[in-house]
Amino acid sequence: MTEAAGPVVRVVGLHKTFKSGGAWPWSPKSEVRAVRGVDFQVAEGEVVALVGQSGSGKTTVSRIVLGLEEPSQGEVWLDGGRWDGLSERQRRPQRVRFQYVPQDAMGALDPQQTALEHVIETLAVLGGHPAPEARERARSMLDRLGLGHREEALPREMSGGEQRRVTLARVLALEPRLVVADEPTSGLDPQRRESVLEALIGNLPPRAGCILVTHDMSEARGWCSRVLAMLAGRVIEEIDVSKDEPIHPYARVLFDPWSGEVPRGPLAEQGCPFRPDCSLVDDTFAARCQSELPSLLPVPGVAHRVACHAAESAEHAAASSS
Repeated sequence: MTEAAGPVVRVVGLHKTFKSGGAWPWSPKSEVRAVRGVDFQVAEGEVVALVGQSGSGKTTVSRIVLGLEEPSQGEVWLDGGRWDGLSERQRRPQRVRFQYVPQDAMGALDPQQTALEHVIETLAVLGGHPAPEARERARSMLDRLGLGHREEALPREMSGGEQRRVTLARVLALEPRLVVADEPTSGLDPQRRESVLEALIGNLPPRAGCILVTHDMSEARGWCSRVLAMLAGRVIEEIDVSKDEPIHPYARVLFDPWSGEVPRGPLAEQGCPFRPDCSLVDDTFAARCQSELPSLLPVPGVAHRVACHAAESAEHAAASSS
C-alpha cells in the first residue's frame, strides 16, 4: 500500500449485517442491518464527523474503516489501497498508519504503567523506534498535550481528561495518516471536552485525515469541516458546516434539540425510516415517503447532499415557480 495524492479514506457501498442465534441451537436466527449503503470520503487534512443516535451505525462504520469489523458488502480504500478483505497478517504492517482512539480511555491503559511508559511502549513496539528515541519522542508529545508534568502518573492518579490525553499521545506520537476517534470526550464536562478535542485535532499531522464519531453536535460543528448525519445505518445528510445548515428534519433536530424530538419509537421499515416522526410530511409527497427510500442526492443551491423527499420536492417547486 503506497501513499496516494487522493483521499485518505474512500468508502463505497458499505453494508454490514450482524447475524445472531438464540439461546438454543434450534432458536431462530436474527439479522440486524447495522450499515446500509454508506459512501463517503475523507481528504488529506480533513476532519469529518459521523453523528447520530445510539444504534445509527456510526461506530460500526468507523470500525469497518479500520478493519476491526469486516463489511458484508462494499469497499474500503485507505490511502489509495484496498483495505477490506485483507488478512490481519497483510494489515499488520500498515496499522501503525491508521490509528484508533477508544471511547474507554481507562480500559485502554495499563494500570501499572505511567503516562510516559505508555507512549514509549507504543513508539517502540508499533513505531519501531529505538528506546532512547522513543523516550525523547514520548516526552515531546506529552509536553505538547500539556502532560509533561504528569509523565510519571499512573492511570488511577489521573483525571478523566488526562487519561484521554494519554491515549491521544500514544496515537499522535506515531504520526498516523488516519485517526478514528470514537466518542473521545464521552463522560467529560464541557471544559475538558474542549481540551481533549483541541489536543486531538490541534496535533494531527498536517496531511492526516480524521473521523470523529460523536453524538454531540456542538463538537461536530466546532471542530469538523463536514458532518455525516446517520440514521438506521444510512447517511441521511452530508453537511459542509462552514457553508450550510442541515435540511433533513432529523439532522435539524440533532443540531438543534429545541426544534423537535429525536425518534424514540420504532423507525419505519418501509420508505423513509424517519417518516413516523417527520414534521415535513404532507399530502403532496406522503405516499412517496411511505413507499420509497430517499436517496442521498445533491441539493441545488447548497453545498451538500440530503436524503429527503420533502427537500427534493421543495427544490422542484422552487424551480417550477422561478
